[in-house]
Amino acid sequence: MRKRLPGLVLLALCGLLVACEGALRWSRDYHTVRAGETLYSIAVNYNVDQRDLIRWNRLGDGTYIREGQKLRLKTPVRAGSMQTSSRVVSQPLLPPPRWHWPTAGAVAMAFGTSVKTESGIRIAGKEDQTVVAVAGGEIVYAGDGLSHYGQLLIIKHNNSWLSAYGLNSSLLVREGDRVRAGQAVARMGREAGGSAQLHFEIRRNGEPVNPLRYLPRR
Repeated sequence: MRKRLPGLVLLALCGLLVACEGALRWSRDYHTVRAGETLYSIAVNYNVDQRDLIRWNRLGDGTYIREGQKLRLKTPVRAGSMQTSSRVVSQPLLPPPRWHWPTAGAVAMAFGTSVKTESGIRIAGKEDQTVVAVAGGEIVYAGDGLSHYGQLLIIKHNNSWLSAYGLNSSLLVREGDRVRAGQAVARMGREAGGSAQLHFEIRRNGEPVNPLRYLPRR
């Protein structure tokens, strides 16, 4: 029994180290950049403004981050001062674009009605159904770096407004592409074992808002 004890202790310590590493990676104070992630995708994942990430981490123009880099997710606290949210000094809000629906279909899950729609809505449809840009802009993220979004697109419309399109089966555009309103940008996919749906978000200064307040009535 004594001979097996060191091995058990070592196994327990390894498990503890793995748990600690996971807690650090996904803590609300810091995030460690993984392969395939961009500043925009990290901002979307943590519901923060990418401009805040640039400022808090002194990233210059914010065009380059590297795998393994640790990013601060909150306003730095200076010695002898109280922490204040960057939202106190509000970002200038630019007018929203003229929105269009991203795809045909009924709203299967409304904003805020479940864990899956804390930041957007789900629109039902058919697999490989066309997904279009809701307004003109630039593709600032195209990839699968965020597992719960599947194949994800993010379009920057201006410095205040973003739209995001998740759970796609395929993407028709690449990062850096300019798109126009109504242009096909993706094909609808599905979650594992689920029905075909589009996960859709609108973000104002980095914060998710209810898309149904902005999309035109059908």
